[in-house]
Amino acid sequence: MSGHGAPTLHVEATGARVAIVASSWHDEVMDGLVAGAQRALADAGVTDVTLVRAAGSFELPLVAQAHAAAGFDAVVALGVIIRGGTPHFEYVSSAATDGLARVALDTGVPVGFGLLTCDDEQQALDRAGLPGSSEDKGREAAEAALATWSTLRSIG
Repeated sequence: MSGHGAPTLHVEATGARVAIVASSWHDEVMDGLVAGAQRALADAGVTDVTLVRAAGSFELPLVAQAHAAAGFDAVVALGVIIRGGTPHFEYVSSAATDGLARVALDTGVPVGFGLLTCDDEQQALDRAGLPGSSEDKGREAAEAALATWSTLRSIG
């Protein structure tokens, strides 16, 4: 199970302004990821949350970058890419992953990484935070973004 050994991150983030940037493909999985992120943000005391949909996972970095540049304290990027029979999976997964890392490094704004890269739809459903799912990657991505935000605030 990939979630084995995951840390428990509890961050108080009242006053933080957070954008959830979610792709539009695979509605059921995305609804679960978004709901998990929203629960984590609410549990941390975040009330200023903006949800925006990107066309797909490839577009997540640009939309995340725009929100980071607009003054959000953190961005939670959520998407799902399911392997098919062509190299499309590798190209999109690599571009989205590299792009989201670049957004965080270039802007200094934490980006929670909630991009599922799965072999099949069942793997995605198992990680989506839905009833019966074994993992809640939307929650984990939001918690990671807030924990990083908190760490960065403590430096200055």
